[in-house]
Amino acid sequence: MAGGGFAKLPGGTVVVALSLPVPEGGRVRVLVHAVNRQRALTRLRNLGFRAVYLRGNTEPPTPDEITAVLHHPDGLVWRACPTDDTESWHPIGSLPGLRP
Repeated sequence: MAGGGFAKLPGGTVVVALSLPVPEGGRVRVLVHAVNRQRALTRLRNLGFRAVYLRGNTEPPTPDEITAVLHHPDGLVWRACPTDDTESWHPIGSLPGLRP
């Protein structure tokens, strides 16, 4: 369902990056920092992205994306795709159409 990938950090945690469709149309790039890949995907499923799977590592997070998610207190951010380097990362709660 989604293009994405992951990066394992030196401390053993991972950053998962996915390009997901949104209800309004279009796609967003979502970054999740978690203990492991499964936990990252579970966090997204709990937010309403039910059919999220990570198959392969075709679009791993860039170093800039890793920095962005590590500096966010929730460890879960998004921005519109295709990525515009001038657009800021947003907290996941501000994603339009997201079910709480």
